[in-house]
Parts: sequence; C-alpha cells; structure tokens
Amino acid sequence: MRRLFVVVSAVTLAAFALQFVFAAVGAFTKPGGDGAYALHSVTGMAVIPVLTLLTILSAALAKAPGRVVGLAVLPLGLVVLQALIAGLANGATDVAGASTPFGLTIAGLHALNGIIAVHVVVSVHQAARRLADPAPADTTPVAVRAGEPA
Repeated sequence: MRRLFVVVSAVTLAAFALQFVFAAVGAFTKPGGDGAYALHSVTGMAVIPVLTLLTILSAALAKAPGRVVGLAVLPLGLVVLQALIAGLANGATDVAGASTPFGLTIAGLHALNGIIAVHVVVSVHQAARRLADPAPADTTPVAVRAGEPA
C-alpha cells in the first residue's frame, strides 16, 4: 500500500505540473475564446480532485501518520479555493466585459494558489517516498582504523 501511495502521489504531482502547461496553452491560443482553457478546466475541476481523493485514500491505506494524511487533504481545499478565485476573477469585469485591475489582481492570486498547491503536492509525494523507503534503524557510522580493510 505504501508503494501505491508513492505512485498515486507522483501521478497527482504530474497532473498539477501539467496544469501549468494547460494554462499556458490557454493563454497562448490565438484566437482565445472560451475553449482555450478547456484542458486546464477539465484537469482542474475533474482530474485533479479525483487524483487528490485517491492520494488521500492511499495515504490512509498506507497507514501514513495523521499529519501526512492531513497534508494529502490540503490540495483538495486549495482546488476548491482555485475555483472560487477563478470565478471571482472572471466576474470582476467592467460593463463591456473587459478585465479590471481588480480582476487581474485576483487572477494573479489564482496563479499563486496554484504554485502553493504544487508545493504541497511535492511535500505529500516526498512524505510518501519516505514512508515507503524508511531509513535503516541503525545508521550509526562505524569507525574504521587507518590501514584496516573496510
């Protein structure tokens, strides 16, 4: 189960990393339009939440410490916050539908929250790896005298 936790957390991390690629695809698609961010939206609203739930489940099944399970839950909250930030940023337009400085500032928080989420997912993956490959119990260095074979 601990190896499963490592694999699922790695796949989740890859999905989070791809989110940045998909955001760039949307930003650089010409002409923009509503479909430019389709990959970003589907990944953020469906794929990542499912993978995050699988990460939480695999952490629990791996008998990870409570702190690690809690850390695995955190990205789900950050994804919900992402949706709220995106909705607020998209709603903060002028009467002509153009972005406002306030809306652009909120959109910047969407990117910042995404960066924070990636850092949390990296921490979850690192914790999963440590759990799967614990250090040997006796790691005390052994003194070797000069001239003696090791």
